[in-house]
Amino acid sequence: MENDRPRLIRAIVLMTLVTGLVGAMAFRLSHLQLVEGASQRQAAERNRLRGIPLVPDRGALFDRKGQVLARSKLIRSVYLSPQRHTAAEWQTILQPMEGIFDRPITTIAQEIATQRQNGRGDMPIRVARDLTPEGFVRLAELNPGNNNLSIRVEAERDYPQGTTAAHVIGYLGEAGPEDMKRHPDLPMGATIGKAGIERLADDRLRGRWGYDWIEADAKGRLLRPAGQQAPKPGDPVKLTLDLAVQQAAERGLQGRRGAVVALDPRTGAVLALASNPTFDPNWFTHRITKTQWAALQDKSRPLLNRALQGYPPASTFKIVTSVAAIQSGAFGANAMVGTSGALNLGGTVFREHGGSGYGTIGFARALEVSSNTFYYQVGMKTGPEAIAQWGTALGIGQPLKLGLLGSKGFLPIPATKQSIYRQPWYLGDTVSMAIGQGLVLSTPLELATMVATIANGGQRVTPHLLADQTNQPEFRPQSIGLKPEGLAVIREGLNSVVRQGTGKVLNDPSLPPSAGKTGTAEVPSGDNNAMYVGYAPIDRPEIAVAIAVENAGYGGAVAAPIAKEVLKAYFGGAKPPAPAAAPAPGLR
Repeated sequence: MENDRPRLIRAIVLMTLVTGLVGAMAFRLSHLQLVEGASQRQAAERNRLRGIPLVPDRGALFDRKGQVLARSKLIRSVYLSPQRHTAAEWQTILQPMEGIFDRPITTIAQEIATQRQNGRGDMPIRVARDLTPEGFVRLAELNPGNNNLSIRVEAERDYPQGTTAAHVIGYLGEAGPEDMKRHPDLPMGATIGKAGIERLADDRLRGRWGYDWIEADAKGRLLRPAGQQAPKPGDPVKLTLDLAVQQAAERGLQGRRGAVVALDPRTGAVLALASNPTFDPNWFTHRITKTQWAALQDKSRPLLNRALQGYPPASTFKIVTSVAAIQSGAFGANAMVGTSGALNLGGTVFREHGGSGYGTIGFARALEVSSNTFYYQVGMKTGPEAIAQWGTALGIGQPLKLGLLGSKGFLPIPATKQSIYRQPWYLGDTVSMAIGQGLVLSTPLELATMVATIANGGQRVTPHLLADQTNQPEFRPQSIGLKPEGLAVIREGLNSVVRQGTGKVLNDPSLPPSAGKTGTAEVPSGDNNAMYVGYAPIDRPEIAVAIAVENAGYGGAVAAPIAKEVLKAYFGGAKPPAPAAAPAPGLR
């Protein structure tokens, strides 16, 4: 019995090991089948199938009246399968076709070699897109029966309005590594929105890619079709833009650097947002040529959205100073202030723009004649902090909710000047701020928001571009608590600017009565910037505008006529603006 004991122990140990191994295998098998079965099957399918991406139709973009701003169009694309030939053989085959494709044959051959080295020789390569009818005929002659190349019909982005609203619409670009991480469902080479609405609404516009599935053997050789997953088109998106108003704004800026913004003062919907120089977003649907790239890199910076860049607001800012003075209690709405030809402050002379004063006047008259000495005194008594406070309340320097890339305005106060520039605040800073000069900056979009708030009775609007944002709570106008008597006197002054002041070019019987304020901003180098803000009709405003034209001269001579054409487009009867007349002496 003692001799059998070791054998018994060995048998027990062996059985335990066998049982453990069998149990572990059974557990692993059940885990693979029950827990990981679905994912394993998907992995097997991926190894067995090769998917050829199918481009979805990108959702169209429309203006508020249904005019098409962007759409998908059908194009012919040319593909080849790298595995059929070596890279050198492909280069020989493709050489006679040089000029048909949108890139050099040597580049295509390099891509073929790279793809074969990476074990992806079974995946087709697109070698040409948007094949012209002439190219199609020539390719048929050089590639009879499509033996080496195949032609597919695909969807491509098209911008039928060309450069119109380019800074709003944006453009597409190939998805980069970070984009692929955010959207793992995208195939290599997919295009997504890179700027403007194309970027802001990309998830809605993009749709879902489809695939032509092809069965492959263990060596990766393509065998036979295995079905199709149809692409899902993107959703259409309606914008608040009005195409006719946008086109009028861009015509007005033609040949000049600057921006035009038009808002609905009742809702904050953006009716026009123009920036010039501009670009053609259709360029980004293809490989950009050297000529196009040079144009995009021009020193005039055509990709810069000037509607969202800061400008010295000049006399248009006197609206803000008026609001601050009355709201802070520094002045009553009916206060009168004596004006003169100049003010001497600590040895520095600050002059009236017309050379002489206007006597003792109130806010309405001061806005009409744009008296600098009136606002120097008002600014000093009101103080920079109150001016900045009410400038912010009116929408200047507020964070953007528009969804476009840009900057915001700047309202200086003594503390920020010391913090940023390491310089003390002087009295001259206050008087410069009061007339919209010095360190004050405001974007055209902010100026449009400011004047819209005056137009609608003190409700600050939130500018937005998507039509379905208009009714959302975060985009509803918010009251800033303007005193009715102050609002009335400011409106009276803005009405007088158009009736008999520097904005009288807008006093046109073909237009409803409007109100506004011109401005002429001094800049460190070059001619003055021309500025204008306004709204119409004066009784029930429907549109508010802000215009900035760089180095163009006087606001009344250059910016106000552009506003006139924008209003004509909105109310009907738009036509290109006439050349600006020479400004009268002292015109602001």
